[in-house]
Amino acid sequence: MPLTRLVADAFGVVTICLVSLLVLLGLLCVLYSIYFRTCIKRQGFIQLGYFNRPWIIRITLILYAIWWGFGEVVRLSLLRRGDRVLHDLSLKWQETLCKFYVLSNLGFAEPCLFLTIVFLLRASLQKRELGTLSQQWNGKTAGYVLLNCLPLFAFQCIVVLTGPKFNKEKSYGWKFKMPHYFTSTATSSKSENDNGIAFCTYPLLSTILLGLFAALLTGYLLLLGRRMVSSVINKGLRKRALILICTVSGFFPLRVILLGLSVLSPPEHFLFEALVFFAFLVLLACAGSGIWMLVYYPIADSLALRRGLGDLEIGRRRSLDDQNDTASLIANQILLEASLATSLGRISDASTKRGSISFRTMLKDEAPNAEMFEEVSLYSPDAAHRRQLESPPASPPAPGQPMLPLRQIS
Repeated sequence: MPLTRLVADAFGVVTICLVSLLVLLGLLCVLYSIYFRTCIKRQGFIQLGYFNRPWIIRITLILYAIWWGFGEVVRLSLLRRGDRVLHDLSLKWQETLCKFYVLSNLGFAEPCLFLTIVFLLRASLQKRELGTLSQQWNGKTAGYVLLNCLPLFAFQCIVVLTGPKFNKEKSYGWKFKMPHYFTSTATSSKSENDNGIAFCTYPLLSTILLGLFAALLTGYLLLLGRRMVSSVINKGLRKRALILICTVSGFFPLRVILLGLSVLSPPEHFLFEALVFFAFLVLLACAGSGIWMLVYYPIADSLALRRGLGDLEIGRRRSLDDQNDTASLIANQILLEASLATSLGRISDASTKRGSISFRTMLKDEAPNAEMFEEVSLYSPDAAHRRQLESPPASPPAPGQPMLPLRQIS
């Protein structure tokens, strides 16, 4: 079914809006990562610096996603219609722009995006003693990503730049002519104006190369995801890992399949635009989930942990202050009691000593023989007999008084 201008413009507007949301999410995550790094340096949470060490690779992942999004906007025919932005470009320049789009997205941005996600997932399973997530790890990982994407980019350059030569007939004793959709990056169409419009297409050879790359990395990612899910204890982290692994390992090959099916329909038809748009949505979901799971969530969890550590530190300081106050209060009370006891002991000792001395002195002065007389009278039988008679019958005997028989009392 031929594509109407209204439907084509609708696909273009939705694509631009979704790419804008992706760019906005990426920029917010970049600012979030910088804010987290600033908090670590200013507030002294050195123990959380380990979770922020791959911040360069995280920002690189966001940059790859933004680069891919801008490429998807450039390929739209919406910008080349009427008095739009790219309408004044000649047809040759539009075809060159489509070649640049294929090399930029299929040869560089998408493989780098996929590889960066795989390296970030792989780093979570490495031991800390091996230097994982160190400052050198960021540079090495960025270099490995570019190095692994270099062969695919070289093959894409061969297909895009030299592939159209194979569409011509060659007479070397036999004829060889490759179908145009294997190497074609653009299809021109005449518009209502003098200038033509170039619709960007996806060469089948480029899609096959990207599919082989995606198949290898998907197999490795599934093995990596199995180890990750088995090693994760937290249910929330296991759920995130499953969502990310299923999204990346399922959506990226699905995009390759949709782009490969796009050669079945001309660019001016609805089927082509629908397949390309769904392929765009698939990789958009893959890139968005990668940014959300690998950039936003680790920073958010680390900030929550920082707040928890801050609350624990405040509670520890309060408990230490309370303990210090209690200890000082107890020490002051002990010192006060000790000083009071010492003072009272001195006063009691002095008063007792003075009382005993004056009492004995008074006894010696007033009745020198009173003590002797008292002891003699206590043991005298007549005095004992007299006291026995004077005391009531039920009263106990006086101390030191001998017991007398009843017949003596009678």
